Amino acid sequence: MLRLLLIVVALFAATLPGRAAEKVDLLLVLAADVSRSVDSTKFQLQRDGYAAAITDQRVLNAIMSGANSRIAICFVEWSGAGAQKVIIDWTIIDGPGAAQKFSDALIEAPRPFADRTSISGAIDYSMEMLARAPFEAPRRTIDISGDGTHNSGRGLLAAREDALAQGVTINGLVILSEQPLPWNPEHTHPAGGLAKYFENNVIGGPGAFVMVAENFESFGQALIAKLIAEIAEGPAPSATTGLAARQ
Repeated sequence: MLRLLLIVVALFAATLPGRAAEKVDLLLVLAADVSRSVDSTKFQLQRDGYAAAITDQRVLNAIMSGANSRIAICFVEWSGAGAQKVIIDWTIIDGPGAAQKFSDALIEAPRPFADRTSISGAIDYSMEMLARAPFEAPRRTIDISGDGTHNSGRGLLAAREDALAQGVTINGLVILSEQPLPWNPEHTHPAGGLAKYFENNVIGGPGAFVMVAENFESFGQALIAKLIAEIAEGPAPSATTGLAARQ
């Protein structure tokens, strides 16, 4: 009798509508390059830039101006093929308190990799993160930051096109290096420049754009402008250190 009752209860529960996912204005994967061209000083400047940007009042104002006054973000660091790690999982940012907790956790986390540069791996992993996001949003964006060209893993263009086919936007933040790498100068200084490389090979989707940080020291300010543009659904050229767009 007890077993029959349990079966009835289970069948009744199965007919109930599932709980709707919490709505946010944007699902944003922040995917940061930690390949071996990013030395320890550059790594710390990059981490600090992300930590400061998410708590910046201008970014928070952009978040609060949305229909739901909240976005969901996760932070991923990536390097060579198969070298990707979630540093902070999906988190709702809906005000200063949540932003500060995200910032604090980011500062405390150790560096996971220092390998080659697989931008395709970063895109594929970010797509996996979006697929399992526990929130619902009208827009999904992958934010790729990096200081060099793709040199590991499956074809970059194939990874990009697979993401775009699912309606995801990919934006880029390139970090320029003053000097080329002695062992691979084309990695950080490709023909036509790194911003053009990202424009042609990485970004895509509605309103996609590349923003430029002239160096790691200016990374934080460029990131603030980029986050505001992503949250507000469009680039803001006057707020950037450099900008290229691709429709």
